[in-house]
Amino acid sequence: MSLKNRDEHNRWRNKTVAFRVSPEEWEQIERYVRLSGLNKQDYITRRLTHREITVQGNPRVYKALRDNLADVLTELKRIEAGEKVNDELLDLIEMIADILGGLKEKNE
Repeated sequence: MSLKNRDEHNRWRNKTVAFRVSPEEWEQIERYVRLSGLNKQDYITRRLTHREITVQGNPRVYKALRDNLADVLTELKRIEAGEKVNDELLDLIEMIADILGGLKEKNE
């Protein structure tokens, strides 16, 4: 048995879970995985089992935050021009605020 297929509790992970999502859902999942700093398997497993996701600040997370904040700025400029606010933008802003709030608490 390979050690790389065991989780943090030394459990053997040999079951596969697969499902289909829309391109929009896929992009949202990818974005949240990047912002979490976890790999996709750990992120989805934690979300599905209602376990807390603690973001560990590292260069990948900071880069994802920077890139997503640039996307938010672009969307805010679009909204300022009179267009409608979409729910995905509000979800993204809420997640970024939660992450930045958590990082701030750890640094204090």
